[in-house]
Amino acid sequence: MKFTIAIEPGTTRTAFGVVVPDLPGCFSAGDSAEEAFENAAEAISLFCETLAEDGGKLPAPRPMTEWQKDRRFKGWAWGIVEVPIERFFGPAEKINITVPGRVLKQIDDYARASGQTRSGFLTSAALEAMRNRNSRPAR
Repeated sequence: MKFTIAIEPGTTRTAFGVVVPDLPGCFSAGDSAEEAFENAAEAISLFCETLAEDGGKLPAPRPMTEWQKDRRFKGWAWGIVEVPIERFFGPAEKINITVPGRVLKQIDDYARASGQTRSGFLTSAALEAMRNRNSRPAR
């Protein structure tokens, strides 16, 4: 799964700070930008492993563009880190679905433009739809 990270620039005396806005409380640092990315991936993995062990649910991700408007991150750099967290929340299963070709092309185009795979996008969209349905008042 891909995660947006916000990177606070380092100096000659301070490390690069990293925050994962979609995972409140998940943060890391590194002496170089490359190390900050590596440490962010490790922090995300550990955060998600603990979350799954505690029976928690992964928060709904927000688009990077929304996080970039947040004043707390003014002047920070942005990146995407891909971390294989699916193993913590259950094994992945292959499914066979039927989708009109036109719709499949739209799904693939949208997923690609947002830096996701088809499977990742469909999973995120399904989880979001279920969260929205569960947050609506009962009829």
